[in-house]
Amino acid sequence: MPEPKESFEETFPCEFYEPAELFDPDLMYTIPEIGRLLQGLEPDADVDPDTEAVLIDWAIPWVMSHADDMVIAEPLAEDGPGYYGLDPVAAESSSGSMTDDDASAGS
Repeated sequence: MPEPKESFEETFPCEFYEPAELFDPDLMYTIPEIGRLLQGLEPDADVDPDTEAVLIDWAIPWVMSHADDMVIAEPLAEDGPGYYGLDPVAAESSSGSMTDDDASAGS
C-alpha cells in the first residue's frame, strides 16, 4: 500500500550506474549477477533467496532501460540463464568522450 512521503525520515535520489560504470567490458553477466553489482556486491556474492529476489526486481528494469548500451547472449546451456554485457560501442564512447565542460576545465 502506498505511504505518504512524510512517513519516512529521509528519502534519497534514485541513482543507478550506467552499464559502462558497472560492467567489465570483457565479461557477460546474468540478471542475478547484475542485481548484485547494482548493490555494490561482487557478482558471485552469497545472498539469501529473499534478498536475491529483491535484487532481481531491481535488475530487470535497469537492464530494460539500458538495453541500448548492452548486448545479450544465448544461454550456455539449454536450461541456463541469458547473459548480458556492455556493448562495445557504449564502452568506446564512455571511455573516449569528453563534454564541453571537461574540455574547458582542462584549459
